[in-house]
Amino acid sequence: MFMKKNSNNENADRGAGNGGKNKDDQMRNFPRQFLMALLILMALAALYSTIAGSLENKKTLSLSEVVSKINAGEVTEISVLDSDLTIKLKNSEVYQAQKEQEAGLTETLKNYNVDSGKLKDVKVQIETRGVLNTMLGIVIPVLGPVVLIGFFIWFMARQVQRGSMQALTFGQSRARLISPDDGKEKVTFKDVAGVKEAKEELKEVVDFLKNPKKFLDIGAKIPKGVLLMGPPGVGKTMLARAVAGEAGVPFFYMSASEFIEMFVGVGASRVRDLFKLAKKSAPSIIFVDELDAIGRIRGAGIGGGHDEREQTLNQILVEMDGMETNDRIIILAATNRPDVLDPALLRPGRFDRRVVLDLPDINDRVAILEIHARNKPVEEDVKLRVIAERTPGFSGADLANLMNEAAISAAREDRKKVGQMDLINSIEKVMLGPERKSHILSIEEKKVAAYHEAGHALVATSLTHADPVHKVSIVSRGRAAGYTLKLPSEDRHMYTRSHFLDEMASALGGYAAEKLVFGELTTGPSDDLQKAAALARNMVMRFGMSDKIGPSVLGEREEMIFLGRELTTERNYSEETARVIDEEVKHLIDNAYSRAREVITSKRKKLDAIADYLIEHETIERHDFEALVKEKEA
Repeated sequence: MFMKKNSNNENADRGAGNGGKNKDDQMRNFPRQFLMALLILMALAALYSTIAGSLENKKTLSLSEVVSKINAGEVTEISVLDSDLTIKLKNSEVYQAQKEQEAGLTETLKNYNVDSGKLKDVKVQIETRGVLNTMLGIVIPVLGPVVLIGFFIWFMARQVQRGSMQALTFGQSRARLISPDDGKEKVTFKDVAGVKEAKEELKEVVDFLKNPKKFLDIGAKIPKGVLLMGPPGVGKTMLARAVAGEAGVPFFYMSASEFIEMFVGVGASRVRDLFKLAKKSAPSIIFVDELDAIGRIRGAGIGGGHDEREQTLNQILVEMDGMETNDRIIILAATNRPDVLDPALLRPGRFDRRVVLDLPDINDRVAILEIHARNKPVEEDVKLRVIAERTPGFSGADLANLMNEAAISAAREDRKKVGQMDLINSIEKVMLGPERKSHILSIEEKKVAAYHEAGHALVATSLTHADPVHKVSIVSRGRAAGYTLKLPSEDRHMYTRSHFLDEMASALGGYAAEKLVFGELTTGPSDDLQKAAALARNMVMRFGMSDKIGPSVLGEREEMIFLGRELTTERNYSEETARVIDEEVKHLIDNAYSRAREVITSKRKKLDAIADYLIEHETIERHDFEALVKEKEA
């Protein structure tokens, strides 16, 4: 690869949300919340009308001006409300005025020498203020600020009460509950493809939860704990949920890291509460994900026996010892690091049954792809087996991501169905990353990248034990400026020395091609050199594939946990052996380079043809590549 170096509601989750119970509480609180919202809206409306009325631009007249307009015959109607006067003129204009508080309107106007004859032509209307308006005018100015202050005090007290309730529930379990009656969340073995042996092992657990009498009558004890082990993404959590779905029992799910808090004793308290909830809902399943977060070997951290993580682990061990067979509680746990777990967790009576989940083989990959294609419309010509053949080493999570990326690609182009090319392109996107269309190589860099990838491909296809080439490209993806996609023709579980030697030579094919064609090296082969050196050192020190060293494993790896994760290698060999190791590693790398250079030198025309094709088309697929190689051989 050419790299640019640069069950019940009361037993539900009380901390994280509690299913049906929360819904009932919300329904009971709805009338009160609705009434409160209505009162707030009414108060806002009254406030708005008051402000709007005060801001209205009113025209006012003095009493002398009112008398002048009456005498002039311009006034048609006068409305009297207490001391407020509303004067309507013949031209439809409306004015406001004030009269004396103690005197009547006629008396006041006579004091200003109003013409009695003109006054008789004016319609005088006396209005009275309603009791409600009077009360509001008196009460709102007085009680308004009091109500606002009281609401603020009530709101602050509610927040303080909520905080105190959270403090009281701090040690309670944060487990999420999946009820057996929840159709949306229910998962069965039909929804989990592959892992046939694991499902067979777990069927006994399902049978015990459904019919425990069959086991108890004969004196058999079902394992209390089942440990699911396997690499990330193989479906450990999904399989645990499927066990609960098949048995039809409550499923309590909690990540191991959720037990730990900054306060001492919280983790142990949450463990006790989780087991208490599970016993009330028995039969039930407790699932602890990423068990290694709290189940690591004790004594390796800071704080000795008083470490919070170790206290939590001790409580889990005690709870598992205190469980009786007739409790009908099964504890499932998942980890991808079984090597770091404390031996006390793995002894008989605790997690004494271990179920290993491997990466899916080709048939399992087809079944997994079919499951993830259920809710996606796909073209009729889509062949999922072809995709499964191109994805060795993919986990179930990788395949789910692949199908999702293919659907996104189809939607981006406004297509209603997922096509074969969407799936094929998504393989490379999942493996290497998206295309970097903005990463444009110069003409010289493009030529170097083409010869580099052509070197990889030519050496790989020329050696017997190397994986076949499926695609060669100089289109940048992720951190790679180009890549050669080599995939095994069948799933492989054991690797031979010959395969490693050919793979090393293939990895150095780009290095050899650059040196032969250009007489100068770039930073492109840096990643290839690292991979070749790591493979050679493993062959010598771990796989016993060196003639001089022989069947020995040198350099034991240990993991130290101190302010983070650190891998260290114990040097359990002498200086003389170290010198021999270095010599053997160099010999393997030199031999691989010599083989790669020999292939490229003897097949220079094929190298040029592959490179020219890549410069022109940027990508070459397997059938075109094989045809091009055969054509040059003829």
